Amino acid sequence: MEHITLLLGIVIVTALVFDFTNGFHDTANAMATTISTGALRPKVAVAMSATLNLVGAFLSVEVAKTISGGIINEQGIRVEVIFAALVGAILWNLLTWLLGLPSSSSHALFGGLIGAAVASVGWSAVNGSTVVTKVLIPAVAAPIVAGLASMLATRLSYRIASHTDEKAASKGYRAGQIASAGLVSLAHGTNDAQKTMGIITLALVTGGALAPGSNPPTWVIVSAGLAIALGTYLGGWRIIHTLGKGLTDLQPQQGFAAQTSAAATILASSHIGFSLSTTQVCSGGIMGAGLGRKGGVVRWSTATRMFIAWGLTLPAAGLVGAGAELLTRQGTWGTVATGVLLVAGAGVIWALSRRQPITHDNIHEVEPGSVGVVTATIAAVTPAPMGPIATATPADATADLKTTIPAPEAGPSAEPNRAATV
Repeated sequence: MEHITLLLGIVIVTALVFDFTNGFHDTANAMATTISTGALRPKVAVAMSATLNLVGAFLSVEVAKTISGGIINEQGIRVEVIFAALVGAILWNLLTWLLGLPSSSSHALFGGLIGAAVASVGWSAVNGSTVVTKVLIPAVAAPIVAGLASMLATRLSYRIASHTDEKAASKGYRAGQIASAGLVSLAHGTNDAQKTMGIITLALVTGGALAPGSNPPTWVIVSAGLAIALGTYLGGWRIIHTLGKGLTDLQPQQGFAAQTSAAATILASSHIGFSLSTTQVCSGGIMGAGLGRKGGVVRWSTATRMFIAWGLTLPAAGLVGAGAELLTRQGTWGTVATGVLLVAGAGVIWALSRRQPITHDNIHEVEPGSVGVVTATIAAVTPAPMGPIATATPADATADLKTTIPAPEAGPSAEPNRAATV
C-alpha cells in the first residue's frame, strides 16, 4: 500500500463516509419502484441492491478517471482541499435525505470539489470544458432521454399487456421489474462507486502517494465498493418513499419500463465516462412512466421540489466546500474544526430525522408528501383556522367536520324540518 500520512488517511476515511451516504441516499434509484409495486419486500430489495452495487464497482474505472484527473487540475491542490470538498458533499447529502429529496450525490461531490478548488487556487483549477461536456450536459440530457424512453416503453408495455391475461401480465412484469432493478443497482455501483474511487485516487495523487494519471489501486476499488454497498443495505427509506409513492403511483408495467430505461442510460454513460447523476436519470424514468400510462399522473409539486434541489446542489455544496477550505487553510486547528463541524452537523440532522422516522416497517403507511421537516415546521407555525375546529384535537377533527344538510322534500306531507346528517 502507498505511504499514507495521517491527514491523507482522514481524507480517505471521509471519502468512504461520503460513499456510504451515497449508498443510502441513492438506494431509492434502484429499488423505490420495486418496493412500491410490491415486487420485492423492502429488506430483500435493499439486500439485493447492495450486493449488485458491490459487483458493479469492479466493472469499470472510466468515471473514476474523469474525477481523478478531469474535473480539476491536480497541480497546486492540497489534500485539505479534497477534505473540504467531501465535507460539502456529505452535508448536502444528509440535508436532502432529511427532507426526503432525491438530489444528486454526484453533483454534491462535484460542487464541493469545484468550490473547494476555486477557493484554494482560483478558477484556473477547474477544467471548464470537462465540467460542461461530462457533467452539465449529461445532467440536462440524461433525465430527458430516460424519461422519453420510459414513457414510450410504458405505452408499449400496456399495449402488449392488453392482448394478454391481466393477472399473468402483471406477474410477468413484476418478475421483469426485479431483473431491471438488479440492472439499475449494477449500473449504480458501476457509476457512483467510481466517484469515490476517483476522489480517493485524486487525494493519493495530491498527497504524493500515487503518480499522476494512475488508475485506482485495487484496495481503493474494494473499499469504495464495500462502503456504497453497506450504505445501500441500510436503505434510504425517506427517499425511497418519495420516489416510490410521492412522485407518481406506479404499476408493475411502469416500474419495469422506468427501471429498464434508467439502467440502459446509466450503463451507456458509464462506458463513455459521463459522470451523470443516477438520481436524476431514475427520477426522469419514473416521471416518464407516470406520463406514459393512460390516466397516470405526476405529482408536480413533488417534482418541482426535486428540480429546485437539483439546481441548488452544485452551488450549495460548492459554497460549503469553499467555506470548509477557507477554514482548513488556517492550519491544523482549522482542519480539526472542519471535522468537528461535519460531525456536529451530521448529528443534528440525524436527531431531526428521529422526529418523523421512516423505516422499512412503515414506508407503505406514510402518506405521499408527508415526509419532510420543512413541511412539518410550516404546519406547526401556521395559524389555525377560525371557528370551532381550531381548538379540536386530531382525533376530534373528523367528528367536527360533519355538517347537516336539509333533505329534499319527498312530497306535500314531508316534514319541513327533516334533515340528513353527512
